[in-house]
Amino acid sequence: TPMINKLKFKTTLAELELIVQSMEGERLALEESIAAYRRGSELLKHCQQQLSDAENKIQILENGVLREFDVSAGGSR
Repeated sequence: TPMINKLKFKTTLAELELIVQSMEGERLALEESIAAYRRGSELLKHCQQQLSDAENKIQILENGVLREFDVSAGGSR
């Protein structure tokens, strides 16, 4: 598996979904379940960090004020 810090957000979410599906399907032995849980935890932390980084970039772009994005208006309110 690739190094987590090199994964894109969408790729990370896709791998997380596969892990959840395999754990829910009870197709894994105990040791495999533990390894999958650890990998899932690492992937989740990576996703959270990427979201936090994106939020910080938005705040910088908005001069430190995070505004809610209005999809229907195509911009921030």
